[in-house]
Amino acid sequence: MAQVVMDFKMPGKVYGTAMSSVAKAHMLIAAGSADVQVRLCDIASGAFTHTLSGHRGGIMNVEWSTSSEWILMTGGSDGAIRFWDIRRAGCFRILDQSQSQFGRRPPFPERTPTEVVTRTAAAGSSSVNKLISKKKATLGNGKKQSQAVCKLQNLTTSHTMHRSHPGTASSYSRATAHFGAVTGLRATRDGLYLLSSGSDSRLRLWDIESGCSISVNFEAMRLQTNKAIQLALSQDSSAVFIPSMSNVKVYDVLSGLNLQTFYGHYDMVNCCYFNMQDQELYTGSNDRHILVWSPPSSSFSDMDEEERKRLNLKADEDNWSQ
Repeated sequence: MAQVVMDFKMPGKVYGTAMSSVAKAHMLIAAGSADVQVRLCDIASGAFTHTLSGHRGGIMNVEWSTSSEWILMTGGSDGAIRFWDIRRAGCFRILDQSQSQFGRRPPFPERTPTEVVTRTAAAGSSSVNKLISKKKATLGNGKKQSQAVCKLQNLTTSHTMHRSHPGTASSYSRATAHFGAVTGLRATRDGLYLLSSGSDSRLRLWDIESGCSISVNFEAMRLQTNKAIQLALSQDSSAVFIPSMSNVKVYDVLSGLNLQTFYGHYDMVNCCYFNMQDQELYTGSNDRHILVWSPPSSSFSDMDEEERKRLNLKADEDNWSQ
């Protein structure tokens, strides 16, 4: 019988946990619960090390960045998706569904969200220095000059801090990624994009670098509205598997086309997991079954339509078999 070696007591019902797949400097488990705070648990010490505050509702999903061990993304019942650098206080980004861009942007050198914030702050500091120099030249020397420059420094420094930490600015704190709870989060394996699902039965694709929603029209789906679900991505992140009531739908990530629908469960599907090594998909449901879906064998793929009919197989059947 398995033995419990560690117990982290959470303040509310636990909706999700996640551990970074790229971390080398820490062994932290992020946990989201009915409480409004995200908690990080350290396996090495057996204690809570961080408490992240900002959401106005329970934390439905937690997802670590696949390109940086320090970046955590969380989705709450308040409809917000927040980005955190666990080395700093406060979240540094809140996704806003009203901010969108058309099409996938061209490739760029790999940069983490933290570096983006640093570059923004540096740009702000450069502007501050130019303004101060200009003010000095206008006022000349003396006490009046120092007082004016001091006021200008305070004003522009405050502005730069808000740009560095948009999550602390009141204009950003009410931004939402979905109309309703954020029920699912999954980052692509290259760390460039984030997929989110919501109780508004919408699936959204986000550009992590810009923080904008990419205008992809995912075909209609029905999602559970009262609890978190687990999304899965194919090995190359080109297809997303998403629980849709008692079925599993497969969408092309960039076009939004519904590629396939898997039928087999008899009740609500809650989670999907893609095994890259065996190229298999695992799904779990309220019907207490875990189904294993695998690609067809080469002999099945090579069959023509007549052969499929002879074997009583439908020509438009899923390309995956139970």
